[in-house]
Amino acid sequence: MEKNTIDPNTLVTLSRSKPELPADFSAGCLILVNKPLEWTSFDVVNRIKYAIKHNHGLPGIKVGHAGTLDPMADGLLIVCTGKYTKLLEGLSSDHKSYQAQIKLGVTTASFDRESEEINATDIAHLTTDRIAEVISGFSGWIDQVPPIFSAVKIKGKNAYTLARRGADIELKSRRVEIRKYAVTDVSLPFVSFDVEVSKGTYIRSLANDIGKELGVGAYLYGLTRTTIGDFSLENALSIEEVVSIIKREHPGD
Repeated sequence: MEKNTIDPNTLVTLSRSKPELPADFSAGCLILVNKPLEWTSFDVVNRIKYAIKHNHGLPGIKVGHAGTLDPMADGLLIVCTGKYTKLLEGLSSDHKSYQAQIKLGVTTASFDRESEEINATDIAHLTTDRIAEVISGFSGWIDQVPPIFSAVKIKGKNAYTLARRGADIELKSRRVEIRKYAVTDVSLPFVSFDVEVSKGTYIRSLANDIGKELGVGAYLYGLTRTTIGDFSLENALSIEEVVSIIKREHPGD
């Protein structure tokens, strides 16, 4: 399992615990953002980049994010500016934790709420014990196929672009680790759980695989990312708060 060698205490960080404006975005800043639902990760980066460019006179500022969050997911997104963009690969490689909710008895093409529900199946026979048993069976190292509606590259193009064009897509499985599980609620057709996973794990695929194993289908109904390595959602700022801080004329005002 990857080990994060980045010490959060040594970085210039913009977060709830450190809301001061950094001296120089070009020198590097790490920003903890609570990504809103229905925003893409790219939307967040663009909003922050625009605010820095137009309020600090930095038209060529580099801004990037670590670990994409789908539009139908919210929670922790790490954004880096300037020289800190060199840290993005290392940050993306770290383990991540989520609060997930799946809906049993139906599926969607995208494995989440972005697509319409299909393949409705009766779930009256399911028990809490059976659901917990199936979920726990996905612990440890598993082979997982990413969703076709994902950013996985196929001959230089994103899989979701080809999928939306109706192309016939077949993605290869990858080895991922499901490190920790905790079922927090079963209120059929919904099941909620906390999970910690390795880089490259798709919780949408996990939801789909759980539904297949139960024989009733399932899709990811809700997802919140709570941690990336040692960084926590508790310290994340809303995008409005981040932009407000960037626009301050005098640090600390």
